[in-house]
Amino acid sequence: MNPQQPERRQGPSLVRGDLVPKSTYDQRLLDRKGPTGWLHEDPWRVLRIQAEFVEGFGTLADLPTAVTVFGSARVAPDSPDYELGVRLGTALARAGFAVITGGGPGLMEAANKGAMEAGGVSVGLGIELPHEQRLNDYVNLGVEFRYFFVRKTMFTKYACGFIALPGGFGTLDELFEALTLVQTHKVTSFPVVLMGSDFWGPLLDWIRGTLMKTGKISPGDVDLLSVTDDPDEAVRIITETSHRNGDR
Repeated sequence: MNPQQPERRQGPSLVRGDLVPKSTYDQRLLDRKGPTGWLHEDPWRVLRIQAEFVEGFGTLADLPTAVTVFGSARVAPDSPDYELGVRLGTALARAGFAVITGGGPGLMEAANKGAMEAGGVSVGLGIELPHEQRLNDYVNLGVEFRYFFVRKTMFTKYACGFIALPGGFGTLDELFEALTLVQTHKVTSFPVVLMGSDFWGPLLDWIRGTLMKTGKISPGDVDLLSVTDDPDEAVRIITETSHRNGDR
């Protein structure tokens, strides 16, 4: 077998070589161009989407109380941010939390590594991408998804809080979706913690200095976020809220 041949996870399936399609399930679902065949195909896609929800719910239903950790895939193992992610995963596992990440490399891997090496439950929720991103080696419970919105539901449904390590568009997407759910009371008493004050500081300045000052958010909305550089402090914030909610 040629180790350089392309491969892609598609939910529970793995395809390699010439069988790797030129687009992902998400792309085909959202693409409104081309022939009108999609008018007849979309109702059948609902069954595949339903199956992904069933698979995710069934696999994750018996998790202990969990925390979802987001962070960049583009961080090397020898970086300070990676070490921070390992320390965070370790602290969460020692406090009795399962750790859920996107299952990829970088800071996702770091949090999974810390959790697994501390004897905790280390969960990775992977996603089909145009360029394959396999689940990292520190995941001891993994689920592969075709659709981002199904995966996002699992990130939220099975977690009692979010912690965001430094990251890019994906991390920002998950962060602001979580804040929107809390702001609109779709989820209640759900802590959102930012780790890395130097990294997140400019964003917080913009939130306070632009969003809040121009009335785009309420003053109390800023309090939905906590910022720390200390993994133990992040765990304390999550733990206190979890105890108040009766999750533990």
